[in-house]
Amino acid sequence: MKLSIDHKSPVPLHIQAEELLRQLIEAPQYRDGKLFPKEVELSKQLGIARSTLRQALNKLVYEGLLVRKKGIGTKVSETKTISSKSKNWLSFSQEMAARGIPIKNFELHVKWVFPEERIANFFEIKTDTKVLKLVRLRGRVDGPFVYFESYFHPRVALTGDEDFKLPLYEMLEKEHGVIAYISKEEISARLADKFIADKLESEIGSPVLFRKRFVYDIEERPIEYNLGYYKADSFVYTVESKHKNKTFIITP
Repeated sequence: MKLSIDHKSPVPLHIQAEELLRQLIEAPQYRDGKLFPKEVELSKQLGIARSTLRQALNKLVYEGLLVRKKGIGTKVSETKTISSKSKNWLSFSQEMAARGIPIKNFELHVKWVFPEERIANFFEIKTDTKVLKLVRLRGRVDGPFVYFESYFHPRVALTGDEDFKLPLYEMLEKEHGVIAYISKEEISARLADKFIADKLESEIGSPVLFRKRFVYDIEERPIEYNLGYYKADSFVYTVESKHKNKTFIITP
């Protein structure tokens, strides 16, 4: 099968590559578990960087259409079932939209900062490497109830000009080919200090839910370090456990 990419097309290269790979998946010669051509061969044939090709491959692995085995290669999945792993957790915007709750951004700031040591350690970078920091104060029309600080690994290649009013993880996937695949969370109770009390329009010492979220891509590399401060009287976290998988549900 002859594969080619239109480098003059406005369609991003990784999207074009993804569509070509979907054609390969349906090709008879790959239906019986035969290995795909190696990444270096495919990227050379298409005239794109291996990192661009890998974005497309990762998307199809994520969907369960391809299987990648280290030291062996990539082949078509026998089951061709679509993965639902990411459905166990959602971005704040997706959670609120699913519940029909209109959300207002009271503050939205983006800037480049030098990360604190704990953030640099999570990203496995040096503290003299700048990262993008996104600050959002959000809530209902009548007032804010959550304050977020997000830090992103330089690998994500954010510019700061993105539309951060969009659902975050949808934007990352659509514009940067980055799939938010795993979320690990730590939830604890705190008393609001003056800064958080002012942001949430509450009293100093009032209870807040403090959540750390560590987000990884499909290759389990860190992409986001997120801190969230919620008004305690506005949120309840429900934990549903099924074997080893846990689902966190936000209930306003």
